[in-house]
Formats: sequence, C-alpha cells, structure tokens
Amino acid sequence: MTFRIGIISDTHGLLRPEAERGLTGVNHIIHAGDIGRPEIVEALRRIAPVTAIRGTWTAASGPANIPTRNSCAWREKSIYVLHDLKTLQPDLGAGIDVIVSGHSHVRRSTRSVALST
Repeated sequence: MTFRIGIISDTHGLLRPEAERGLTGVNHIIHAGDIGRPEIVEALRRIAPVTAIRGTWTAASGPANIPTRNSCAWREKSIYVLHDLKTLQPDLGAGIDVIVSGHSHVRRSTRSVALST
C-alpha cells in the first residue's frame, strides 16, 4: 500500500486551485507554515488530514491554535515540520527521518525517503 503525503507551504491566506488539484488523492497533508487564514487549513482538511505549523507570517495573523513546530509519522518514519530551516536545533536528536520546512519559497529535496510499504 502506498501512502501519499502532500506538502505545501507559504500559502499566505491564498489556496490556489492548482494547489488543491495537486493535493487531490493524498492521504495526508503537511503545511509547513505561513498559512494566513484558518480557512486554508479547513479547505486542506476537506482533502486529507493535516499536520500544520504557524510560520513567521502566520504569527501576526492566522490560526492561534497551530503550533510553531510539529511532527507526524508514517510506519517507522518520523517527520519533523518547522517553518524556517535556519531555526533547526542542531541537538534535535536521533529518530527523525524527514525534515519538512517552508519559508524559502523554493522547492528543494536533499534526500528521498520511501514511505510506502
């Protein structure tokens, strides 16, 4: 069974239709911060369960109940979510397989991890 995770970030209050289409069919969505309006998370939850964090822009206006960092897991893989990779603590500890961040507005992957069975 394949488990698909959709990753999105820096929506700044706007969820574009092409982003919604791109997330269709995923099993889980990770929003890596700067959400903007609570309605963004609600719209994403209509697609799949969501793990979200606040980010820097969201701190001023956005869902107050969203944490600044979060984590989730699939099978034996641990996924840590933060907004700005520069704020990653060097002593975060062992056991994290994937780090997801936003903030840069640049898509980048430094390592691929298979999450399927």
